[in-house]
Amino acid sequence: MPSNPIVEQACNFLTERGHDTETVAEITTILESLWSASDLTQRLNAWVRFMHWVREDSGVMLDETGALAGTAVARWKMMFDLFDSLPDARRAVKAAVAEVLVEAEGTNLFGSAGLPSGRGFLADFSDRLVRKLLPEPADEHDLARLLGRLYRRRTHVERFARVPAEVFDRIADLFFGGQGQETWNALRSDFADGFRLLAARVQGEGLQEKLRARSRPGSVAVSPFYRLERCTDAVLEAWLNNQDMAPAASAWRTDCASCRDELAEVARRLESEGVSVDIVYGLEVIDRGLTRMDLMLTIMESPSGPARLAAVHQLLALLIVAAHDDRSVRHLISSNLQLLQRRIVERSGKTGEHYIAWTRKEYWHIWAAAAGGGLLTVFTAAMKMTIVGRGLPLFVEGLVSGLNYAVSFLILQACGLILATKQPAMTAAALATIMREHRGADRLDTIVTYAAQIVRSQLAAAMSNVAVVAIGAYAFSSAWQLVLGHPFLDHHEAEHVFETLSPVASGTVWYAALTGVILWAASLVGGWFDNWAAYHRLPRAISEHHLGERFGRQRMARLAGMVSRNISGWGTNISLGLMLGLTPVIGMFVGLPLDVRHVTLSTGTLSLAAAGSGLPLLGGGWFFWALGGIGTMFVLNLSVSFLLSLNTAARAFGLPRTFLFDFAGAVGRRFIKSPRSFILPPRESDHPLG
Repeated sequence: MPSNPIVEQACNFLTERGHDTETVAEITTILESLWSASDLTQRLNAWVRFMHWVREDSGVMLDETGALAGTAVARWKMMFDLFDSLPDARRAVKAAVAEVLVEAEGTNLFGSAGLPSGRGFLADFSDRLVRKLLPEPADEHDLARLLGRLYRRRTHVERFARVPAEVFDRIADLFFGGQGQETWNALRSDFADGFRLLAARVQGEGLQEKLRARSRPGSVAVSPFYRLERCTDAVLEAWLNNQDMAPAASAWRTDCASCRDELAEVARRLESEGVSVDIVYGLEVIDRGLTRMDLMLTIMESPSGPARLAAVHQLLALLIVAAHDDRSVRHLISSNLQLLQRRIVERSGKTGEHYIAWTRKEYWHIWAAAAGGGLLTVFTAAMKMTIVGRGLPLFVEGLVSGLNYAVSFLILQACGLILATKQPAMTAAALATIMREHRGADRLDTIVTYAAQIVRSQLAAAMSNVAVVAIGAYAFSSAWQLVLGHPFLDHHEAEHVFETLSPVASGTVWYAALTGVILWAASLVGGWFDNWAAYHRLPRAISEHHLGERFGRQRMARLAGMVSRNISGWGTNISLGLMLGLTPVIGMFVGLPLDVRHVTLSTGTLSLAAAGSGLPLLGGGWFFWALGGIGTMFVLNLSVSFLLSLNTAARAFGLPRTFLFDFAGAVGRRFIKSPRSFILPPRESDHPLG
């Protein structure tokens, strides 16, 4: 039997209400530890146990408004009944909560929780990573840390935001109603200090050179970020002295709106001038700071009643999310890289539009450009086999192979030729752009028509690549044998090629999928290079370089234009070539199954091997297994690259996953209904956007 009379009353009350023995013992133990705690640490531990218990009830259910259903707040209602019936227990829990609030410090919770540290993305990333890996000392006096302990999981955070208003009102009255002036004065002071800290952070970020250079021109004195701190002081002076807040609050909201206008101007210029992680970092601080301050001002303005409690609930939900996100490495990366990712995807999407045929003329142009790409790949594949046969050191072999690929891809770009495997990453970004921009009742049908155009354009390029490289490599080997008296690849080398391309006797399936990942990654590198050049205004720097005095300004201007048009392709082609060449070497060095299987290059290699192998190998089935490997590469190279790129673009543009599933279903239905539209050349009127 509990020794504390209040705990004994609680035990008897819960037993009389028919609660099971285990539940009664658990809650009375928690309450006794909360009421009998002798220091802040014990009180916080008991409070955390209480909140975890009261939250871990039956499964989460939502009503028609999206709030938690009654079954998900059953234990709260049990506590309401208990404390309504036992005034002594109610006073005891209020006293325990008051002691926590008086002893703990809430300035960090209101003013800095959930905001980037101000030391930059990399420093914040390293700090969070270290906290994930190493234990950290407890800071009982920081309310932000307490919220982090109370709501460790994303589901806990979401459940608090969905607590019905009437339940939250009773929770607030249960723990905070009728508190002494000392407790409220402590919270009031921390609240005001947090408001000041937010204003200082917003002002500091808004006045940094990196944002001022991209804002509207004007002096610092007229900047709304500079004025915001003075308006903040006026608001707090009126609130702390119980004066009329309307004039100060109106002036603050006007400056807040001006700050957001400046943010919109910066974001607009970033679309054309490039993005950096540091700028996105600063924009994130300002946006979160202004949002939180606006909500805090609503609380200060509102009289006691439902409106203020609703604002308090909203603020607490925001702070709980902030405390949770403060520890999340994933959230830091996703929130800061989204705008940069979007910029990269948009650039890839503009490039991808050139790979889509809307007319018959454009369709046959793709066939011709891809045929040229296949012909050039014949020599790339022959050079690759020559490099491999030299017996070079592994790293040198990988580097030279990568340079061989890179030079070939750069020649493709310069001559306007097409390599089919480079298309999916670009066309997926273009498709995502159409998904984001197109609206209306016929949105899904229009996007599916666009997808059909992409598929048949991609098939045209791929079939042209494969056919020409196969015929060209066989002709090359035959000419080689005619001139030199022996095939380009001898019998042993040809046999090795057949074995490595087989989907059952080698890792071709895994390697082909990995190659799709490499193709996707190379497109991101190309987009990043384009963004980097725009952000650092590289074309302008070239056109204005002092070398123009020697070579002529017009030549420098033409060079700048060439860099602006081609730097994305250069980045993609060079990175793709080096990754294709070095990946097998890295795999051998670290002992991992890393290799590449590129459908066009492998087709050329297979044709070279077939030309020099003779009929015995062909008749033995190795050739047909290798053909199966080529088909596997065809599917995996294109599909993996496309799907990864589409997912990246969808995340960058904030497209819901449900829409992507609807899109996939619509594409399947269109294919069943009209497979011809995915294969045969388009009609002149097939452009879905007019």
